[in-house]
Amino acid sequence: MKSNGKKAKRRHFDCSKCPAYCCSVYDIVNVERKDIERLAKHFGVDYETASRRFTKAEGEGRVLRRKADPMLGRACRFLDLETRRCTVYDARPKTCREFPDAARCGFYDLLRFERKHAGDETVLPLVKITYFEW
Repeated sequence: MKSNGKKAKRRHFDCSKCPAYCCSVYDIVNVERKDIERLAKHFGVDYETASRRFTKAEGEGRVLRRKADPMLGRACRFLDLETRRCTVYDARPKTCREFPDAARCGFYDLLRFERKHAGDETVLPLVKITYFEW
């Protein structure tokens, strides 16, 4: 049970076995003021410095900055490209804290499916999410 009395959801995924698809395939990770404040505290800087260093304007809001990722193209600036883990896990934005908001993760299911059918636990399906209207 969780500390708030609610029963914890059973999860059917293991982030430690994933190459951090969620940190790589989403070009836009929206952040709120509280997210930037959390990052500012984590790095010991003021809000304005954190906002400038770690985010950029996107529409009417702010999003996390990204960096080159030799494995999947682009990734969150806080992804360690060697370990494929978050370098600011305790200070990560709300969006990241809540993902996936389900018992299953589609990226993990895809990874397991492709590895099973290839008969190779090292196979890495390349994933890119592109939205278009049709």
